[in-house]
Amino acid sequence: MSKQPNLIYVLADQLRYFSCGYAGDEKAHTPNIDEFAAQAVSFRQAISGYPVCGPHRNSLFTGKYPSSTGMVINELRCLPDSDAIGHVVTRHGYETSYIGKWHLYGADHSQQFVPPGPYRLGFDGYWSGYNFNHHYYKGFYYNDTDERRETPGYEPDFQTDLAIEWLRGADRSKPFALFLNYGTPHDPWDWDNCPEEFNRLFRDVRFPEPPNYKDGSADRYWGRPGGMNEQWFLDNWKPNRERFLQVYYAMTANLDWNFGRLRRAIGEMGLDEDTIVVFTSDHGEMFGAQGRIAKKIFYEEAVRIPFLIRWKGHTPEGHATDACLDTPDIMPTLLELMNLPIPGSVEGMSLKDQALGSDGPEPEAAFLQGMGHTHLWVDGDEWRAVRDKRYTYAVMRHDRSEYLFDHEADPYEMRNLAEDPEHLEAVRKYRAMLQARMEQLGDTFEICTWYREHWADDRAIVKTATREPV
Repeated sequence: MSKQPNLIYVLADQLRYFSCGYAGDEKAHTPNIDEFAAQAVSFRQAISGYPVCGPHRNSLFTGKYPSSTGMVINELRCLPDSDAIGHVVTRHGYETSYIGKWHLYGADHSQQFVPPGPYRLGFDGYWSGYNFNHHYYKGFYYNDTDERRETPGYEPDFQTDLAIEWLRGADRSKPFALFLNYGTPHDPWDWDNCPEEFNRLFRDVRFPEPPNYKDGSADRYWGRPGGMNEQWFLDNWKPNRERFLQVYYAMTANLDWNFGRLRRAIGEMGLDEDTIVVFTSDHGEMFGAQGRIAKKIFYEEAVRIPFLIRWKGHTPEGHATDACLDTPDIMPTLLELMNLPIPGSVEGMSLKDQALGSDGPEPEAAFLQGMGHTHLWVDGDEWRAVRDKRYTYAVMRHDRSEYLFDHEADPYEMRNLAEDPEHLEAVRKYRAMLQARMEQLGDTFEICTWYREHWADDRAIVKTATREPV
């Protein structure tokens, strides 16, 4: 090979593993993702270590856990990090291209322009991004000035066009790293937020409640206290549940179509041989399972994500691994595959061997952190968890309740084994494992508002468990 491999990283938003055809969902219309899975390596135990948009992205780009990035809720401004993956690839001669959602700069949704500089975490090349948007027919983006550019048509279609156009004009004498960050299938799930040609695939599809469905409330983790209580759930969310799912699947079908267009363009340009291609998501979606909506919880529907990686001629086709890939593991895995140095500050573990279809060192379990409300400084939904190939063990901070689920025998996690006499030894094992991991990272398991008082200044991160104020 004449040069180091290129990287194309495709990140969906809120696409859960269970809603992909290759993962067994017969309702899903994902032929292109399924075809890619048949040619790629699937990390079928991959999870989002903090299943929320901003925390996931900050961990992805730095290889660090949220306790070290400080991204404890959404709508915070990240800390600059000279060891972030954008800086590493740039220092080693890569051209970078970043297209789509960033979600690491703003204190609120009015801060959409991310200026060139340290808050782009090393993505110093081509930039067509914005901080936050999920109204896909009202899209916009910025380049290197604060001039707002309106997105023509449907945002994911246009972003795919931008990616293909950039690839066609890329300097072939240098390797490149392209990150394409779609907003779909994140809500709002309204029919007018998705093209009709994909809506019609699902308008008449029924989505029965799963066995673990419960009526619930979103007060502690999603809305303002009192605004999304049990009555709100019954009056506003539950009657629309099936339509939400229909649009979610329609958006996923459009996402799949665009991924297929991108893959065909990669082949037509002759980039297949020298390019690592990843398809994945930042987190899943509960849709009423366990009485929860949205994400930001340790249950399978929220944390399990698709993670497919292909490097033609290097990764085995149609191979699956059960290695416990966590978000901080992604950066070191990619860097080692690209033969680039892994910064010493990275907390994740490279799973290069597993990506290449071989055996090698792997984590005993993934470590998960839920550090507060989704986007507000509201206490009450903090948790920590570890998940290995069979069990998930979790602790809620507010009442110290423990959970142990066998996701092999009980895939819907309907039986909490934490107080089962036959599983006391397992509980002790995972409790000790969780405590050891927290101590290793300096994670003191605080309430959400504690981080506001100690780590943030007007929603800008200034300190973390491992970084002092500059």
